[in-house]
Amino acid sequence: MAKVAAQHEESTDLSAAQSSSQLDVTPTEDSVALDNARQFADLYGLTQHIDVLHEAAVLVQGDIPLEDVGLTAVELQALHDEKARKWRQPKMLYFTILVCSIGAIEQGWAQTGMNGANLYFPKAFGIGSNSKHDNFVVGLINSGIYLSAGLLGAWLSDAVNNRLGRRGTVFLGASLCLVANLGSSVSRTWPQLLAFRIVLGVGLGLDASTVSVYAAECAPAGIRGGLAVSWQMFTAFGVFVGFVTNAAVYRYGETAWRLQLAAPFIPTIPLLATLYICPESPAWFLKGDRYDLAFRSLRRLRNTDLQAAKELYSTYQQSIAKAKIAAQQKISFSKRVFDLFTVPRIRRATTAAYVVMLSQQLCGINIIAFYSSTIFSDAGFSDFGALLASCAFGLVNFLGAFPAVWTMDTLGRRSLLLLTLPLMAVTMFAAGLSFNIPADNPAHFGLLATLIYLFCALYSPGMGPVPNTYSAEVFPLSHREVGMSFSVATANCWAAVLSLTFPRILAALKSQGAFALYAGLNIVAVVLVFLLLPETRLKTLDELDDVFSIPTRTFIRYQITEYLPWFTKRYILREKNAELRPLALQGEYQELEQDDDVGD
Repeated sequence: MAKVAAQHEESTDLSAAQSSSQLDVTPTEDSVALDNARQFADLYGLTQHIDVLHEAAVLVQGDIPLEDVGLTAVELQALHDEKARKWRQPKMLYFTILVCSIGAIEQGWAQTGMNGANLYFPKAFGIGSNSKHDNFVVGLINSGIYLSAGLLGAWLSDAVNNRLGRRGTVFLGASLCLVANLGSSVSRTWPQLLAFRIVLGVGLGLDASTVSVYAAECAPAGIRGGLAVSWQMFTAFGVFVGFVTNAAVYRYGETAWRLQLAAPFIPTIPLLATLYICPESPAWFLKGDRYDLAFRSLRRLRNTDLQAAKELYSTYQQSIAKAKIAAQQKISFSKRVFDLFTVPRIRRATTAAYVVMLSQQLCGINIIAFYSSTIFSDAGFSDFGALLASCAFGLVNFLGAFPAVWTMDTLGRRSLLLLTLPLMAVTMFAAGLSFNIPADNPAHFGLLATLIYLFCALYSPGMGPVPNTYSAEVFPLSHREVGMSFSVATANCWAAVLSLTFPRILAALKSQGAFALYAGLNIVAVVLVFLLLPETRLKTLDELDDVFSIPTRTFIRYQITEYLPWFTKRYILREKNAELRPLALQGEYQELEQDDDVGD
């Protein structure tokens, strides 16, 4: 940064005539823009692109009307389309998002393979009894991928990303998944199966912490929000495909579980084959001040070289103006982890991310995803009928994610959760009550399946996509990667706990009691979200700093004394004139110093 600042502050008297691109601007303005562009190009080995960088510098400078810059018709149209037709993007961008989606499909499919295998592998390994030991072992095998993803994969992603880049990390994760899926299918003992599940979890943890970040860094700002839902949407699609595969190989009988565990290797093949066709993340190159390579990536991801140059040059200008951020990026990994729990503004974001990830697990969706075939089988379905019922569950999970594309930025993250979680609790509890209907009564089958599908339809646009989206945006830039690692680790560790304990819960409480328990946990999630989750809808990064400067106790007090009474008056008592006093300190958000611990 010292080198950049020194060269940036140097001034030379270059006339506008030196520019090889003829711009319809005043000589002074043209000279300043050319001077800055030439300094930038010389510093980072981009002199062969000086013409387009010159135009980009004029645009970023912003003192000249767009029509006076002397751009081509193609460049003018591309700049106009950034707002008017923001989804008109180059094929390479959408190809990159497609490849990222394959990674999400692999994630969902790998998680679901065990769902059908649960009907067979316990008997194959002699752990199919209802004893405490066998229930524990089955739960441990199911939770193995969550344990290793949360304790190893997620936390390794920071170091692996720094060394291998986004593509390299995803490639390594997919390779581990390929080996682990095939290894699981040929396991001869349950310890071997557990070992391969742990390796699989490491691969999934690396991919889960990287794929969505990679996609977001490649996407232009105008459509980044809409693309953020793709991870959850295509993970849900992978879950659906996994359920279909489980049913498709049913006729293979007692060896079907081996095919069900092997099948998730399929999406890793096109992922590994196409990943390096995609450009590396420009943002990853910029972390190492490799502006030349970042420009090469951006040229493939944007409609014109001018748009790529404008984005690159704007980033360069911001790096000069925000030297503080550059310094923060050099903080050691251990210090950044420590900051998650000690710096008040960051700690509040950590708390919110923890709450939303924990709530996703408390709602019980992963239990149904892992054990739906077992649940349907215990309800009196045939094994094949249980697999078909699980397929329908996967389809509802996938289709239900589409509304989140539109509602995420209209209703808001917090509002989506507070709207859907209570209804999820009701459907979960009602599903438990349906077990009171005799199994030979057709209403038993229809009511249980309907309620589980309704639960899933409520989950998919709310508790499904919100946690990842919310966790990715609440942390400041300097701590965003390690914050996301913490969030992914939280989700996977709690998923491991729930998967590990569910077989024992099912044996002790039966299906009806287990459903009632998770209905209660949904209510716990509602309380946590209501008290500890600030809204982030339509907030800029600076505004999020203000939001998380509010002390936790102040926010909780506001929720109880202001928001809850207003909500009761407005939506229960139907008082249309009820007013909600904004949450503020001294009339507006108050920015607290990072070492100010008051109120937490």
